[in-house]
Amino acid sequence: MIDRSFIGQSFEPLTVDVEKGRLLAFAKATGATDPIYTDEAAAQAAGYAALPAPPTFLFTLDLERADPFYFINLMKIDLARVLHGEQKFTYGTPICAGDRITLTSRVTDIYDKKGGAMEFVTVDTSATNQHGQDVGGMTRTIVVRTPQ
Repeated sequence: MIDRSFIGQSFEPLTVDVEKGRLLAFAKATGATDPIYTDEAAAQAAGYAALPAPPTFLFTLDLERADPFYFINLMKIDLARVLHGEQKFTYGTPICAGDRITLTSRVTDIYDKKGGAMEFVTVDTSATNQHGQDVGGMTRTIVVRTPQ
């Protein structure tokens, strides 16, 4: 059983610089074909300061931590039992190339279903840019299959 005392725990904030090359690679990998994601002139003509981040890019920034499984390992959850449950995003001021983004994550819930056969951990992450503006956030839920 996952220790419920982790509910409410916040983690060390992470600050990441958003590089143009990463945005281009992410746009290509996710099939983002709108020219605003690959052409600086098109992005600026659309009102962006630089190339904007395609939707869901925020998740990749959290993977920049020294341990991308930081909360799973801290909770001593067996990674082999983890499944992706759900992920939701909110959007604020657009993230653009050249921004410096700070992510702050917190465990918001731990619960079980099916008589304890599955446990769920929900982590909320908020993000701000170098100007203190809200650029969005994400909520992710992992499912942990408990040993039978």
